[in-house]
Amino acid sequence: MSEEIIDVQESETTENLRPERRSEKIIVVQGNKTLKGSVTVSGAKNSALKLMAASILGQGKTLLHNVPHISDIDVMGDVIQYLGATVERDGHDMSIDTTALNSLETPYELVSKMRASIAVLGPLIGRFGHARVAMPGGCQLGARKIDMHLVGLERLGVTFTIDHGFLEASAPKGLVGKPVLLEFPSVGATENLLMAAVVAEGTTIVENAAREPEIVDLANMLNSMGARISGAGNADIEIEGVTLDALHPCEHTTVGDRIEAGTFLAGAALLTGPVTVKGIDPAFLRMAIMKLEAMGATVVIDEAGITVSREKPLTATDIQTLPHPGFPTDLQAQFMLLAALAEGNTIITENIFENRFMFASELARMGADITIEGHHALVRGVKSLQGAPVSCTDLRAGAALVLAGIAAEGQTQIHEVEHISRGYEDYVGKLCSLGADVHYALV
Repeated sequence: MSEEIIDVQESETTENLRPERRSEKIIVVQGNKTLKGSVTVSGAKNSALKLMAASILGQGKTLLHNVPHISDIDVMGDVIQYLGATVERDGHDMSIDTTALNSLETPYELVSKMRASIAVLGPLIGRFGHARVAMPGGCQLGARKIDMHLVGLERLGVTFTIDHGFLEASAPKGLVGKPVLLEFPSVGATENLLMAAVVAEGTTIVENAAREPEIVDLANMLNSMGARISGAGNADIEIEGVTLDALHPCEHTTVGDRIEAGTFLAGAALLTGPVTVKGIDPAFLRMAIMKLEAMGATVVIDEAGITVSREKPLTATDIQTLPHPGFPTDLQAQFMLLAALAEGNTIITENIFENRFMFASELARMGADITIEGHHALVRGVKSLQGAPVSCTDLRAGAALVLAGIAAEGQTQIHEVEHISRGYEDYVGKLCSLGADVHYALV
């Protein structure tokens, strides 16, 4: 009798100690090897985030169009609202009223979710001469240090201290325009410099500036607000400073997302298409288009958009990531997937982020043959991939794993899919509209 009671008690105790099991949202893909039709890309994540930050300088109500519905935008909205702004959304339109900004500090619990939130540093310094910004977080792609942001802003008269994980920035004597030479064409550093230098006394020249389309988009918006920026999209950008009172709110439309577009174009090449991608300037993707053609895809550019199809086998083609107009690091995972099913061997060299090859181990679970050595990946083409449980290692890797599942035999279950929602609006829905068998599930 006593033994039976002990057994029950032990069973109950064990059950009580067992951690509560929480359901997880995953993406389930049945490999039907289908992707055909047309898709319109959303506004550029990497542009919209910085346009939101730039609204701080407008000191009023700015209206942004073509703002994507993604979680990173929600986080940036929370950051700006924490500073005292009012943010309202109506579909893909967003109004940001920064008239009543009353805080110069961004909290760790928000900034730690997304590295791009460091973009508020420049406009806060430009508007108030002070800022207290938590050190940034986001995808675990490597160091991505903000040293160049700080060195460049120091040239304009900003002093920095680090206090318990916060950057304390101050420009007590005001900002003064000077030549700033970046040791690397950092997108984030260029953006922060632009947003601070627009109100610096005199002229600032940013040398070795980033040339990405998102830089041009930001400069265009700042000019609409009353700034005087010339040369955006070139290696040298000149900013003639104006007074803060000369800046005002504006209305601006975000450019299309070239990385989302490139993801769907890579998917078309992988699955033979044809897929037409709309809402993007083909000039933003010149290098990626060149590589698609080298790998055996047919690319047609006309008024309808960019159409990719393929009738012959994929061919191995070496790739190295470089700042724009070189091959974008944000398309490296998608093209590694193409290389995994191409005839021959491909060498991929990652020059931007040291940890971006984490995706390779997940793709290998599906049958890919990849060897990593430093910042080089040797991809030996295989005949097919097999469905398997995999996990998103970062935003772009997650998007590529879904494409891999469509191309694979059987079912693929993709975990940690919250990464994908950071940068792709309705990714699953858009893939389904192209014929893919993809859906969310709780496990």
